[in-house]
Amino acid sequence: MITSTTGPQPADFADVRATNLAVVLRFVREHAPCSRADIAASTGLNKATVSSLVADLIDRRLVRETGLTENRVGRPATMLVLDGSPYAAIGVEISVDTVSAVATDLAGQRLLTWRRSFSGGESVNQGVAGVGAIVRRVVSRMAKEERQVLGLAVAVPGLIDVQGTVRIAPNLGWHDADIGGDLAKALRDPGFPIQVDNDANLAALAEQRFGAYAGASDLVYLSGEIGVGAGVILDGRLRRGGRGHSGEIGHVQLDPDGPACRCGRRGCVEAMAGIGAVLRKDLSPAEIQIEIEEVVRLARADDAEVLATLESVGRSLGKGVSILANLLNPEVVILGGYYVPLAPWLLPAVREEMASRVVASDAGGCEVVASTLGHDAAALGGAARVLDSVDSGRLPGGLSRIP
Repeated sequence: MITSTTGPQPADFADVRATNLAVVLRFVREHAPCSRADIAASTGLNKATVSSLVADLIDRRLVRETGLTENRVGRPATMLVLDGSPYAAIGVEISVDTVSAVATDLAGQRLLTWRRSFSGGESVNQGVAGVGAIVRRVVSRMAKEERQVLGLAVAVPGLIDVQGTVRIAPNLGWHDADIGGDLAKALRDPGFPIQVDNDANLAALAEQRFGAYAGASDLVYLSGEIGVGAGVILDGRLRRGGRGHSGEIGHVQLDPDGPACRCGRRGCVEAMAGIGAVLRKDLSPAEIQIEIEEVVRLARADDAEVLATLESVGRSLGKGVSILANLLNPEVVILGGYYVPLAPWLLPAVREEMASRVVASDAGGCEVVASTLGHDAAALGGAARVLDSVDSGRLPGGLSRIP
């Protein structure tokens, strides 16, 4: 039986086989090189079924044989590894003045990383046209390499509902925009699925699959861009909330008498611990990068004023992280974006605040670290979401199932 929102439904052969194909593919991804016997012993599938499923995956060029191993009891076994050489997953991140694109193979190895200037924030149509032009170039590059695109996931800084509609992206000036549908039209129905999600959500997926804490079951990613958002993974799954609007930690109020926030209230995490609180002035994204570099230079030179600002911001950020630690008890909170170059000066204050504010001893085991994935984390997370879809049963070539 397969459970759906309308209740249990009979599972037909195609459903069961697609599910089992996904189980075998995930096992090979996580344990390669491995044998057919390894798969059968670990998954509970019988050997004949595993042999049939592996043959199917080899035909799809998702898995390949890589020779024999004799370092085991019994006769030598033919080992299996991921193939995926004919395929690519694409992730794109839209920010105020840039678009980043990442393509990976099935194993997550980067095939390209591009960043282009972007002026599409004036209107949705302009934005879609600009993003579409970049995606077409990426798809063209993959076609030259004889790779089939498995899917595209687009990261947007804003509230994205469960259908993928951008309800509001304040820094882009977008409201109620069907970016996925508009992109499909701009790309003339490209033949692969297009998904849209919040940038922090996708960055969290990137951290879970590719980051220093890959495989963590309970993880929070904090985006340190113009805004502050959280991507939340609990029990191994991304949590979007009932309408897809979870993770708005930036607008949790820390001090009702604090500085004004863009949301219209005062003393929010974003106003007190965002990049604006470090720089203390409104700047364009291009100017922010230059100013952050100057802040780092002055901090390294032990400039007293800059160090005091960073400590204050770190303490406010620590208050926000403490709320997450008390509420969710993640294994790790990962600081991304502009927080990364500032982490050496922010983290001591963050950890000190957590020590006094988190109820559980040892901050509940929660670590706070800087991301190692750089500014392309959300775009890489887009590719990770496509790979998640494949791992869940949306397989290229013939039999497929949308999870």
